[in-house]
Amino acid sequence: MPIKLYADHNVNFSIVKGLRIRNIDILTSLEDKTNQFDDPDLLDRAAKLRRVIFTQDKDFLIEAIKRQRSGEYFCGVIFGKQSKAQIGRYIKDLEYLAKVGNPRDFENRVLYLPL
Repeated sequence: MPIKLYADHNVNFSIVKGLRIRNIDILTSLEDKTNQFDDPDLLDRAAKLRRVIFTQDKDFLIEAIKRQRSGEYFCGVIFGKQSKAQIGRYIKDLEYLAKVGNPRDFENRVLYLPL
């Protein structure tokens, strides 16, 4: 079962467009009207929607790691540093993960791009 992605407001929109061209299900926080949410609330929203968050915000990792340590559930976080040079690579890696991944593979985990 493919995973569904959730992009926070820090993600370069070129990545979102590239994934949509490849028929990857990705929802942005702007589209979901959650772009002003704090990181904990955004993780909760993604969990409610059963989506794995893709972010390029280093601060987001703090909340994800905090939840890993406390055992508080989240659907997963995929992190990639902000870099225009990596946009194509991120699109390829995210497409791969979305198509071959199982949602359970990402639960309570943080994955770093590029793969």
